[in-house]
Amino acid sequence: MSKKEIEITNKLGLHARAAAKLSHLANTFNSDVFLIYNEDKVNAKSLLGILTLAASIGNNITIVAKGKDEKKAVEKIIELFENKFNEEN
Repeated sequence: MSKKEIEITNKLGLHARAAAKLSHLANTFNSDVFLIYNEDKVNAKSLLGILTLAASIGNNITIVAKGKDEKKAVEKIIELFENKFNEEN
């Protein structure tokens, strides 16, 4: 299992477009990928699941992956967060 916590730094948090990018990316991996925010754990491959978290800027979220490509999954998802979902300059 690979696990990493990251702070949400993009202005709009996990809004619809960011959530769509995240779920699309998560679906490219064979590993099971989950997001944990507060007490909630959702499948990162589920757009609706991500949206239910209602995570905003300044909050920390934990990415957990389990499977053959777990390290790569966490690495790429962290990269997406760090790049602010490619929505800000």
